[in-house]
Amino acid sequence: MSMNRMNGVVVLLAGMALVVGACGSKAEPEMPAPAGATTTQPPRNGGTEGPSAADAEAAVRAAIANRRAAIEDRVHFGYDRAELTPEAQTVLRAKIEALRAESTVRIRIEGHADERGSVEYNLALGLRRAQAAREFLVGFGLDASRFEVASHGEDRPLDRGTTEAAYARNRRDEFVLTAGTITGR
Repeated sequence: MSMNRMNGVVVLLAGMALVVGACGSKAEPEMPAPAGATTTQPPRNGGTEGPSAADAEAAVRAAIANRRAAIEDRVHFGYDRAELTPEAQTVLRAKIEALRAESTVRIRIEGHADERGSVEYNLALGLRRAQAAREFLVGFGLDASRFEVASHGEDRPLDRGTTEAAYARNRRDEFVLTAGTITGR
């Protein structure tokens, strides 16, 4: 295609885009009804009260996403510690509400450690971390049978770095859904 013809096509497409954009319909502003007059216009959502079906579906999808995020959110630990920090307790409290709303959900709590320490020590530390989270959740009235615990020790790092920040990311509990469905209702 020649350069002049290509330029002509580009100009034509740009012009068409302007025409299409100018043809878009704009809603006319509503005029207030004269005093004493009644209106007979139907409600904008098709005559139904409350949210539309699409709005309700979007709300359910958002609730599912929020509950899944709360349930799967990680908690982190201090170096060589299995005690829950105040930040970890805040994350776990959000899980409690989501798990109460989704009574069929069961989760596996997987404890992890950074690479410092022996393999055996890190497996035991990961298990203590997972058990600490489980005990916290059960302490708020959730059924213990909904939780299983496991340890991966240092075997599944999130960050393979050797900085303190990398080690801190690896000292964690992860929460994996093993049964049930998040309904958002």
